Amino acid sequence: MKHKILLVDDEADILEFLEYNLHQEGYETATAENGREAIEIAKKFSPDLILMDVMMPEMDGIMACKEIRDIAQLKGVIIAFLTARSEDYTQIAGLDAGADDYINKPIKPRVLLSKVKALLRRKGQKNNDDTSQVDILTIGDITINKDEYTVSRGDNEVSLAKKEFELLHLLALKPGRVFRREEIMSRVWGEEVIVGDRTIDVHIRKLREKLGDNYIKTIKGIGYKIDV
Repeated sequence: MKHKILLVDDEADILEFLEYNLHQEGYETATAENGREAIEIAKKFSPDLILMDVMMPEMDGIMACKEIRDIAQLKGVIIAFLTARSEDYTQIAGLDAGADDYINKPIKPRVLLSKVKALLRRKGQKNNDDTSQVDILTIGDITINKDEYTVSRGDNEVSLAKKEFELLHLLALKPGRVFRREEIMSRVWGEEVIVGDRTIDVHIRKLREKLGDNYIKTIKGIGYKIDV
């Protein structure tokens, strides 16, 4: 079965470039010119991967990504931003919105196809990772529901960005175990993604702000763990 890829960009020549090269490799594609249109097409097309520009009219890529992550039927889709912007803050904003990776413009066909194959492999690895499919975890008064992507502390629901959720879920899979920074980066962001060194620290800080300082412990020079 062909992998399906949704291409989202407001520049027609970029869409044409992407579509041509992906068709040559046998992928099935659909296109959208802004974030709002992307959401509607994604619901009907059910893509395996979305390649999406950040800066677009009507609705930008970050806002569209956030909305797509709230749609149950699309929760398994891989999202990568196409962007000429490489600042750390832009990457962190995109990852917080639920993106899985970045592809920098301009991009050469061979690099594009290599990236796409790597991203689709990552989707397959996620689907085959039995450990990551544990539905409900409880740590103290925190309950983590993997199936619904929800976290509650006592009777109160805690709102987390996608990567915050995945980081918390990873640590909670094995309370007391120290997860090295390299393993966290690989399992939460993927081996192919390139982000700033501060990305993990920023997400840990946000989790502590939302859940309190008692749960996640820093093991200096090594990584992080959750204590019961």
